[in-house]
Amino acid sequence: MGKWTVSLAAGLLALNGLLLVAHWIFPPPGGAPWIALESGLLAGLAWLVPPGRRALRLAVAGSAATAAVALSLLALADAATWVIFARPVNLYLDLPLTVSARDLLTGMLGGPLALLTILLAVLAVLAVTAVLATLLRWACPPRAPDAGVHFLPGRRDRRRWVEILGGSALVLPMLAALLLPRAPLSGSLTAVPRIGVPAVQLVLAQSVRLAETLHEEDVFAELLASSPSGYGELPGLFERLGDRDVVLAFIESYGVSAIDDPRYAPVIAPRLESFGRRMEAAGLALASGTLVAPTQGGQSWFSHGSLLSGLWLDNQLRYDLMLGSGRETLIDDFRSAGYETVALVPAITFPWPEGGRLRYDRIFARGDIPYAGPPLNWVTMPDQFSWHFLERKIRGGGEDGASGRRPVFVEASLISSHAPWTPILPVLEDWESIGDGRVFDRWAGAGERPEELWLDQERVREHFALSVDYALAAMAAYAERYADEQLLLIVLGDHQPAPLITGEGASWEVPVHVISGDAALVEPFVAWGFERGPVPGRLHPERGMDRFRDWFVRAYSR
Repeated sequence: MGKWTVSLAAGLLALNGLLLVAHWIFPPPGGAPWIALESGLLAGLAWLVPPGRRALRLAVAGSAATAAVALSLLALADAATWVIFARPVNLYLDLPLTVSARDLLTGMLGGPLALLTILLAVLAVLAVTAVLATLLRWACPPRAPDAGVHFLPGRRDRRRWVEILGGSALVLPMLAALLLPRAPLSGSLTAVPRIGVPAVQLVLAQSVRLAETLHEEDVFAELLASSPSGYGELPGLFERLGDRDVVLAFIESYGVSAIDDPRYAPVIAPRLESFGRRMEAAGLALASGTLVAPTQGGQSWFSHGSLLSGLWLDNQLRYDLMLGSGRETLIDDFRSAGYETVALVPAITFPWPEGGRLRYDRIFARGDIPYAGPPLNWVTMPDQFSWHFLERKIRGGGEDGASGRRPVFVEASLISSHAPWTPILPVLEDWESIGDGRVFDRWAGAGERPEELWLDQERVREHFALSVDYALAAMAAYAERYADEQLLLIVLGDHQPAPLITGEGASWEVPVHVISGDAALVEPFVAWGFERGPVPGRLHPERGMDRFRDWFVRAYSR
C-alpha cells in the first residue's frame, strides 16, 4: 500500500470528521449522519490536476482543506447558536457576537487566560488546515516516470485515466446524492450508515437566510411606516402617574422556566411566596403577568429595544434600523411628560453610542458608577449594589443623583443572574453598610471557578436557579425597604436562558412583576390580564414585548 493510498484514506476520514463533528457533538433530532458525501468531492479535487502541476495541486489541496475547516467552523457556530439562542446562525448579522463572546470569556477566565485560549484556538485551526492540506496533496497517485522502456504503449495515458476514474469515483456519489431522488432507508437497509450532504445543506440554508435578511430591510421599513413613533402630543400624557417615579428593571435570564420547570421551581417558588408575603406586610400592591421576549439565551438589547420602541426586534438588523430611523421610544415619551430619563447599565464597560441615540438624559455605565468592590467573574457588580445606587444616587437626591424635583424614569439592567452564575452572594440585611461596595470584598474569588463549574451541566443548572433566586431576593429587599406611593416599580426578565437550561422548545415568555405603594398604579396591569400576587398570570393570547409601549402610554395617560 503506497503513501498516497494511506494519505487518501486518512484525508477522507479527516474530511468526513470535520464536516460532521458539529452533528456528532450536537445531534439533530433525526440523528447525525455517519458519512458526508462532500468529503469525497473535496478529496477528489486534487485528482483532477494534471500530473506535473505541483504548485497547482498544492493550491487545490490547500483550498479544499481551507473550505473543509471553514465549513466545519460554520457548522459548529450554527449548532452553538441553536444551543445558546435557540435559532440558527446568521453570518450577516451574528459576526459582531464574536466580540460579546470574547468579553464573556474574558469575564469568566480573566484577560490573559482568555487571550491565551483564543490564540490556542487560532493555532489549532491553522494546524488542522495545514495537516489536512498535506494529506490531500499526498493523496494523489504518483506521476508516471518520464523515462524508461515500456512494453505496453500508452502506460502514462492509462495511469492518467486511472487518476480521472478514481477522482470520479469519489465525486460521482456526491452528485448522485444531489440529483437523484432519495427515499428514507427502510427494512434491511436500516443497518447501513446514514449518508448525507450536511455541508451543502448548511451553505444552502445560509444562502436562503442571507436573501431573507437582505429583504428584511424593506419589511421593517413598512413596519416603521405603519406604527406610531411618538406620543408627545397625546393629551394628558402620563397624567395618571401623578409625577411618580417609574423604574423599569430587567432581571437577566429570568424566564418562565425558572417558575415552571420542576428542576428550578423548588428554589424559585418559595422565593416568590416569600416575595408576596413581604410585599403584603409592607403594604405594597403587587401584580404579576408575562410577556414574550424576542430572543432567548442572550442579545438582551432586542428585548429592551422591543419594549421601549413598540417594535418587534428579533434580529440585529431590525435593532440597527430602529436606532438609525430616528424613531421615538418610551424614553422620549417620558421626557415629553417632564420626566428625567436615566439608564443604569452596570454591564456596559465600553463606549455605548446606542445610549446617546436613545436620548437618555443620563447614563450610568460601569465607569460612571463609583463601585469599589470586586467584579464577580463576568458580573461587574452585584444586583444589591445596583439597587442601592439607584435609590441613593438616582432617586434619592444624593450628590450624584436626581434632586427629586422632577420625577425620574429609570431603565435598569440587573446582571447578577448572568452566566457563569458563580459566585452566589447572600443579600445583606444592612443596606447602610453597602457604601461604595467594599463590603463585597469578602466574596472576591469566592465560589467555584467558571471553568470548573461548566464541566458539569447539572451543577450549572443548580447555579442558574440560585443566581435567579439571589436576583429576586435583592429585588424584593429593595422593594420592601424603598418602594412607596411615589414609585411604580416594574420588574421583568429580559429573556429565557439558553436551551441548555430550559430544554428544547421552551416558551419565550418572561415574568413581569409590578409593585407600588399606591394600589391604583397597579390596577391598569390587573385590567390588562395580570394576576394579583407574585405568581405570573399568563396572558391569553400571549403578548410580545412590542405591545407594552403603546398599552402603557395609553393606560397611564388621560
